Amino acid sequence: MPEVRRRRGTAVLLAHAVGTQALTFVLRPTMSYRAIELDVPAAWLGVLGACFAIAPLVLALPAGHAADRYGERRVAVAGAALFAASSVAFLVAGQSVAGLVVAGVLLGTGHLGCVIAQQALVANTTERGDYDAAFGRYTFAASLGQAAGPVLIAAFGGGQAIPDTDGVFRWSCFLSVVLIVLSALFSSSPRRIAQESDAGEGLRSLLRLPGIARALVTSCVVLAAVDITLVYLPALGAERGLASGTVGLLLAIRGVASMVSRFFLGSLSRAAGRRRLLIVSTVAAALALALVPLPWPLWLLAALLFVVGFGLGVGQPLTMSWLAEAAPPGLRGRAMSLRLVGNRTGQVLIPGAAGLVAAGLGVAGVLWVTALGLGWVGVAARGLPVDQ
Repeated sequence: MPEVRRRRGTAVLLAHAVGTQALTFVLRPTMSYRAIELDVPAAWLGVLGACFAIAPLVLALPAGHAADRYGERRVAVAGAALFAASSVAFLVAGQSVAGLVVAGVLLGTGHLGCVIAQQALVANTTERGDYDAAFGRYTFAASLGQAAGPVLIAAFGGGQAIPDTDGVFRWSCFLSVVLIVLSALFSSSPRRIAQESDAGEGLRSLLRLPGIARALVTSCVVLAAVDITLVYLPALGAERGLASGTVGLLLAIRGVASMVSRFFLGSLSRAAGRRRLLIVSTVAAALALALVPLPWPLWLLAALLFVVGFGLGVGQPLTMSWLAEAAPPGLRGRAMSLRLVGNRTGQVLIPGAAGLVAAGLGVAGVLWVTALGLGWVGVAARGLPVDQ
């Protein structure tokens, strides 16, 4: 029976991760489509996009503390309920910019709660030595949900340039209810130890642990590199005269490569060692990304992007493993939330800094600066603790 319960819990967790990311990747683009319907100026689209990231920056650490103190199930249920509230807000109040902003903040907060609960549950219920495989499966499920979101827009929104946004929002209300049910099936970790120590002191003790700061920086730079690739590869394609469908295929290859590396992460980590795998994959991704702007034939460009995607797919779950293994019970939710704060900060600052530094070099310069940053964190990963 314990084995059956464990498998059921894993299935619920992975389904929850797929549902969370699918809903997010349905609602965020649909919010932009609704803004276009309302003739919102292009400058405001960035504001609407940023409102999603406000919650993680402000509430991530309290959410991690709540997961540690009250259990993952309660945080997951709260997050799913906020997803439902966001879907209703989009449907009822999404006829104005103010309504879209409120719904976007609710969406970001709901996503935060669900993700913190998921990552804390993986960290608290996985045996030492199995973190790489567990986080590999988890991030694979999240990637699957991210790929499913745009497909759901096409299915629910029709084939027109701007989908039926009301229809998408109605379906998202239904999917949010499914997510609430999955959240109720969550089982809070049996090994959670409630610690009533000061939250600030808990965070300071986390940052003093060996390798934590390096793992946070690595995670931040890797995620920013993913975002930069998504933004600037279409621009590079436009410069080279590549069709948008070809660029979409190249991005899909990058995404599939990340999913492959995450699916086999446990085996790869056991074969190569966690630290060596992180160093080699990050440096390989940096070298491949540095070569991408050069004039290659299409098949070779696709091969380079497969290497980029494979390497970038390794960084996120491995840094989660380091944090989970280093953080003591009772602080793992806060460790995951600290990582999320760093990631969101990097997503805001690093792309802008790369664009500013490489402004005179064009799209190729941005990719080269990003590759340099990846190479730096890859080499710096040598300072991470040896595999335990």
